[in-house]
Amino acid sequence: MSEITDKAKSRMEKCLAALQKNFSHVRTGRANAHVLDGIKVDYYGQPTPITQLAGVKVPEASMLVIEPWDKSSLNAIQRAIESSDLGITPSNDGVSIRLPFPTPTEERRKELVKECQKYTEEARIAIRNVRRDANEKAEHDDEYSEDDVKHEKKAIQKLTDSYIKRADEMLKTKSSEIMEI
Repeated sequence: MSEITDKAKSRMEKCLAALQKNFSHVRTGRANAHVLDGIKVDYYGQPTPITQLAGVKVPEASMLVIEPWDKSSLNAIQRAIESSDLGITPSNDGVSIRLPFPTPTEERRKELVKECQKYTEEARIAIRNVRRDANEKAEHDDEYSEDDVKHEKKAIQKLTDSYIKRADEMLKTKSSEIMEI
């Protein structure tokens, strides 16, 4: 593989990593600690991620339990969750916070699948943009002959096809996870 193809591969990997991160924020009805990633708690005047203040456990498929190491932060964590766009009402028992994940309706699950399809399309576009940039670099590189450019473009297209296929497989997996009850 040439340097251009290697760089394109690296950038395409980042596109898939971003897609995976977007998928992790989609709520499926299963408890997933990643839904807390974007929530910051005001802890002694500092916005702090929940994962740095507490242990997060998944005792069952539809329940998250947050156990703060500093019990005085319990109410602050609860307020942060309530003010977030998570859409789940936490219950505080004085020791831990429980987050029940209700099973989404079929209509809601279809909306979530559409959201995932949108994320996948964004990833496909990003992968195609990487292909375009790599092809332009190959065309404007003085070291490449006309045959080398054709060979390079063919390799980049093959790489693009494989990464788009991987993105589609990720969508299929996530969609089936969302649609299962």
